[in-house]
Amino acid sequence: MLITFHTQNTLSLMELSSTFTQVSTPSSSYNTYSFSSSLSPFPTQIRLITPKSHNPNSRNFRVLAVAVDPQELPKNSPQRLLKELSERKRVTSPKKKVPPKRFILRPPLDDNRLAQRFLNSPQLSLKSFPLLSSCLPSSRLNNADKAWIDEYLLEAKQALGYPLEPSERLGDDNPAKQFDTLLYMAFQHPSCERTNARHVRSAHSRLWFLGQYVLELGLAEFFLQRYPRESPGPMRERVFALIGKRYLPRWIKAASLQNLVFPFDDMDKLQRKEREPPVKCVFWALFGAIYLCFGMPEVYRVLFEVFGMDPEAEDCQPRLRRQLEDVDYVSVEFEDKKLSWQDVAVYRASSISSFFFLLIIYVDRQERQNENTAQTLGSCLRQSGGKKILFFKCTFVCITLRPPEDALFAHPRLFRACVPPGMHRFRGNIWDYESRPQVMRALGYPLKMTDRIPDITEARNIELGLGLQLAFLHPSKHKFEHPRFCYERLEYVGQKIQDLVMAERLLMKHLDAPGKWLAERHRRLLMNKFCGRYLREKRLHQFIIYSEQVMDAYEHNRRLRNPATTAIQQAIHGLSYTVYGKPDVRRLMFEVFDFEQTQPKAVNV
Repeated sequence: MLITFHTQNTLSLMELSSTFTQVSTPSSSYNTYSFSSSLSPFPTQIRLITPKSHNPNSRNFRVLAVAVDPQELPKNSPQRLLKELSERKRVTSPKKKVPPKRFILRPPLDDNRLAQRFLNSPQLSLKSFPLLSSCLPSSRLNNADKAWIDEYLLEAKQALGYPLEPSERLGDDNPAKQFDTLLYMAFQHPSCERTNARHVRSAHSRLWFLGQYVLELGLAEFFLQRYPRESPGPMRERVFALIGKRYLPRWIKAASLQNLVFPFDDMDKLQRKEREPPVKCVFWALFGAIYLCFGMPEVYRVLFEVFGMDPEAEDCQPRLRRQLEDVDYVSVEFEDKKLSWQDVAVYRASSISSFFFLLIIYVDRQERQNENTAQTLGSCLRQSGGKKILFFKCTFVCITLRPPEDALFAHPRLFRACVPPGMHRFRGNIWDYESRPQVMRALGYPLKMTDRIPDITEARNIELGLGLQLAFLHPSKHKFEHPRFCYERLEYVGQKIQDLVMAERLLMKHLDAPGKWLAERHRRLLMNKFCGRYLREKRLHQFIIYSEQVMDAYEHNRRLRNPATTAIQQAIHGLSYTVYGKPDVRRLMFEVFDFEQTQPKAVNV
């Protein structure tokens, strides 16, 4: 500390000093004095600086006080060097942070309390809907949760186009009974005030973990059927332009949900890093809740009607690229027609209950909340058996609630969008006779199906064989002459259904895990190098159909060959999904290929 005294105060300062000693300094331009003050226990040194006059009696005489250690060690003393080194380490070394209380280990619960906690959890309350039950909060809602529901839930349901009556009035056999709870959890993003509650934070993260894969699968199926000749590359760009995180705030604002996401802030005035993460979490969690309660058709309705997404918008178009000429036919239902989201959603719906909300979209908002309207639509459907032209305050729409009864596949239209009709020219070739039986035997195909007409079973098995040949057909073989004669479209849908099936598996297996942990686990299980390894362990990579030039390049180059095996693994999952449905994808992933096996760490020898 530097203390300055003027000359007129010098005498009074001198009187306070008990000892006063002049320090001799040769050739000095100022006088130096040292004295110990009776007012302070610290030793003090005073330097009298006279820049203009060397006379100590001058009026410009100043006193500077500096602290000095009387027991100061010599400059080159080893003890002094060690002392300075220790002080330097003390200053530069980072302080150890105490972990937050929630990360400090606590003693485990005893068996009785642990069993009681799980038995009282809502996650074990729904035996008929295990996936829905696993996404419920781990404990019952408290008063703070109910206060949010009473204040904001009606606004959210009105913006999304749902009836305002509490969903708890529905029957226990209806998954929509839990919609109010899941909708509340969907809006509790990590930046809101309720996120400190463990059951809220965990339930919200599990919902957005599921919702991101629901969105990707739904849009993949939609664009595959809407653009039957397009390669997956432009489709991925279309999907990103609709649900990329930088575009999500626009959809939230279009549905007037921004006040529920940011109740105390103006969303437009927030920075991107403050605005986009909460909106992304809420958007994903919202569709996770809708998928669990109403299924994929309702996901399409909310995407395209509530949020107003337009696949033909200028900013949703893929970049221009060189297109290969496609001379092959497409299925009749895709010829000279672009399917709308209503066509895709209606064709997917498998029951009247899951399709109910799709019919409501054609009714005015006032009548949408009218119970009589719902009864009228339901009775009309029951009378028509689900196949009739309805005219209800709208233009007429041809509604088919489910694929035909004797359909060959679980998703017939999606299969036709991925497997072109021209694949029948490959029947009877060498691969069909030599490789197809071995591949079908390794995969457990064909599955036993109880069809009313035996010819349907035979036709399904023929189409399955052609689909398998397409799944093993590398793009290098026919892509430049016939762009769709390769596994790319099957790979695209297979990757998305693979992600969704694994997400559902992890949610039901780890009831107490937060979404962030599940996402990391999901990423590690479905790494590309592991997917290709599962296929190679079954010795199925030897059946891949390459061109001669690529075969020579891949023969001794593992790094070139492995991405192809990963793509074929995903194409097989896509084919099984279109032919037999999601249960067969689970069978392949967890029984045939065993995706959950523990992978050993690589050892460098």
